[in-house]
Amino acid sequence: MPDSDTPRVLVTGGASGIGDAIWQKFMENGCQVAVLDRDQEALDRLISLETRPHLLLHADVTDSGSLAKTFAVIDAEWGGLDVLCNNAGVSFRERFLDTSLQTWNETISVNLTGAFLVAQAAARRMWATSGGAIINTASVSGIIGMPNYSAYNVSKAGIIELTKTMALELAPRITVNAVCPGYVLTPMQQREYTEEMINECAAALPAGRLGKPREIAALVAYLASDDAMFITGQSFVIDGGETAGGLASR
Repeated sequence: MPDSDTPRVLVTGGASGIGDAIWQKFMENGCQVAVLDRDQEALDRLISLETRPHLLLHADVTDSGSLAKTFAVIDAEWGGLDVLCNNAGVSFRERFLDTSLQTWNETISVNLTGAFLVAQAAARRMWATSGGAIINTASVSGIIGMPNYSAYNVSKAGIIELTKTMALELAPRITVNAVCPGYVLTPMQQREYTEEMINECAAALPAGRLGKPREIAALVAYLASDDAMFITGQSFVIDGGETAGGLASR
């Protein structure tokens, strides 16, 4: 993280799940935090919190015009950005043969194209100042095969490759890394899996349970810290041992 009295952090998809835990972690660390999300209702929920983000930004990561307005607000309020947590994403559980073009396009648009657009806008600002850190949320699904998630798997594999390319081009001013969570108990996971399915997954993991969003947030915060300034272009798996035995491919 670049030298700053109060680092400026943007978390996309920050109104729920892992993103919600990420912004809270950075607030605990004394940072200025902005949360971007396309779900206005979820953003409204944050307003009522005793401790809430400094900026709440309603925007769609797939809409370049929407993002331009959002970054104009960040420029006006903060004059720059130090850390981007590129976390916005969607997931649809569908068999490959049943996956529609609409599902494919939406998944790739949000998870990959959206991440590209936000990262590019953030990196331009970091490059023009004192540098920064970008942490992309990928998934173990981008590393190994996962049935019923063809579009999601491809989008997350793309995030991992995008991370490597960005790291090479933006060094040494900006570090770029990815986190690859496995099964984490989030609202998204609960929408796609029944309680029985979640329990089966937990029992199959070496850790014996699903991950907690705050555990992912702790890794993200570390990768944005001064202690991680020699780390770039890497993807960090955090999955309770899932991929050590290939459990996700069963």
